[in-house]
Amino acid sequence: MTMEKTQTPTMFTTVTLALIPIVMVLGNSMLVPVLPTMEKTLNVTKFQTSLLITLFSLSAGIIIPIVGYLADRFKRKMIIGISLLVYGIGGIVSGLAAWLMKDSYSMILVGRIIQGIGAAGTSPIAMALIGDLYKGGGESRALGINEAANGLGKILSPILGSLIALITWYAVFFVFPIFCFIVAALTWFVIKEPKAPEAKPLPKYINSLKNIFAQKGKWLVPALLVGATGLFILFGVLFYLSNLLEDDYNVDGVLKGGILAIPLLGLVTTSYFTGSKIKQNKPLIRTVMLTGIALLTASVLIVSFFENIYVIVGLLTVSSVGTGLLLPCLNTLITGAINKPERGMITSLYGSVRFIGVAIGPPLFGWLMDISHRTLFFTVTAISAVSLVVTFFFINPAQNKGQQGQGGRKTPAKDKSGRRQAKAPT
Repeated sequence: MTMEKTQTPTMFTTVTLALIPIVMVLGNSMLVPVLPTMEKTLNVTKFQTSLLITLFSLSAGIIIPIVGYLADRFKRKMIIGISLLVYGIGGIVSGLAAWLMKDSYSMILVGRIIQGIGAAGTSPIAMALIGDLYKGGGESRALGINEAANGLGKILSPILGSLIALITWYAVFFVFPIFCFIVAALTWFVIKEPKAPEAKPLPKYINSLKNIFAQKGKWLVPALLVGATGLFILFGVLFYLSNLLEDDYNVDGVLKGGILAIPLLGLVTTSYFTGSKIKQNKPLIRTVMLTGIALLTASVLIVSFFENIYVIVGLLTVSSVGTGLLLPCLNTLITGAINKPERGMITSLYGSVRFIGVAIGPPLFGWLMDISHRTLFFTVTAISAVSLVVTFFFINPAQNKGQQGQGGRKTPAKDKSGRRQAKAPT
């Protein structure tokens, strides 16, 4: 049983949904410019400060599937609202620890884990909610806007974090919850969520998920992994560029945030226009995906032969444009291919692997950086090339025609003239 979609969502609904991924990103990335100060103030190692990012992402990745099930069983906007409140409370826990405790590192880490648990129910569930609210081209456009908003959050985060840190280094922990509580209120009062079908008992729900992967797993699993790879490379590149600017060129603070914003601006702009243009055109989606990964692969390969900062920033911006072509296509495919009762879980699994990609990117890039510039980018080129091959051979939306569709209905077959065959009378 599918859920009826309501009338066309208002602009305020679209804006509110776009604020959710922005807040999700702000809570993590605003902290990045503050990490060196935290390291000195708390007298901890670089590895310990990196745990503030890694454990946030890992806790979110682990919790997301549970939140996905809850989002399929209860109102999605209720799960998003509660998650935003938990996200904000985690920030307050870390802030109070930094302000009031002498040895505060452990408690700050606890607050960050709480924040990761809250983040699990934000952007992935918003993606499922978009699939519930929008039809056809409106869905791909809204998903493109959300991916662009995610990138916009990445642009704003280092700049805002640097500015807020002028008050005191732990001020970001107190400012961030304000964003969370505002967006939670907007989510509850602005979004008019359609009535969901009756929730399935857990055994039937699990059986439905098994059926989804049995029917669609050949392309769905590769799509999840390619999406994680895209985020892995994106965050690894940002980590690399941030360290390069600070260590080799002594660029820090707001200026560094502005330079990091250049490739992210390419991502944001491309994501928005990609989502607006692809609609539900499956051949176009496949072409755009392959173009995006090919662009990403070529740019990181060429970077391996240059060490000029201007060339590196330019080529990494091209790689971000490739990612901006890829991600909205994957979002549209994954969200649109799954029926409403299980959509929250599938988009949550997608969010989970994306978080894991984010968590793995910086440490792996850091390890490869210590070997050599060329080793780093040759390795990234190989990983990206594998994603290109996987996408070419396994992710073909047009091949899904005629397979069992949503809600167990089969798409009518076509005769040789291309017309749909009439159903035999019963």
